[in-house]
Amino acid sequence: MGMVRACAALVCVLAVGCGSSERTPRSDAAVGQAGSQQTPAEHRVAERQDRPRIVVLGDSLTAGLGLPIDEAYPALLQRRVTEKGWNYEVVNAGVSGDTSAGGLARLDWALAGDVRILVLALGANDGLRGLPTDAMESNLAAIIERAQQRGIRVVLAGMEAPPNWGPQYIRAFHMVYPSLARKYGLPLVPFLLANVAGIERLNQRDGIHPTAEGDRIVADNVWRVLEPVVDQQAAGSKGTPES
Repeated sequence: MGMVRACAALVCVLAVGCGSSERTPRSDAAVGQAGSQQTPAEHRVAERQDRPRIVVLGDSLTAGLGLPIDEAYPALLQRRVTEKGWNYEVVNAGVSGDTSAGGLARLDWALAGDVRILVLALGANDGLRGLPTDAMESNLAAIIERAQQRGIRVVLAGMEAPPNWGPQYIRAFHMVYPSLARKYGLPLVPFLLANVAGIERLNQRDGIHPTAEGDRIVADNVWRVLEPVVDQQAAGSKGTPES
């Protein structure tokens, strides 16, 4: 029942990744299409290269559209990393409106510097637009392969397709994420918006983007999978706890 409700909500929720470039983004959100101008995330990638990084590559869900930057879920992940004493910078590389193809196109700047872990949270806009699932899978696979070639650990965050495209598309879309996780040996967040999508009080007035409370739950969803990955990375790297 919960998943049915969540999928129904995705008719609107997937406009999420949507955050089309016509929206006026906040300082924490993405600016237009990839390559149009530097986002705050790009500035952070370019300017702060003193610590190993965890990059969260996504759309307006990741950018935190409608929220202060310190309430978007990547910032909440940063707090948890810091509380653990791990010397990592969590970079919010969310761009509103991005599809999997857009994420692939801007991958080089997203992976600039000493990136140790990539949280890959794309696909919402592919589902919203009903784009072919094989193309989405190919784009996500290319991102994963390029990251792994650099020795970067990848955590994959799953999405669900809206029900208006029909059961065959929904099934094909859903299966992309576990299929990629199996193929590349990735830790998988089954559904980024689990326990948030379709719940009115956890979403902003647009019914699309999570509230601050909703993003805390999104952070929980990601952290359950990300924490052991960071723990393993930190154990033998310069991202270990500071003395």
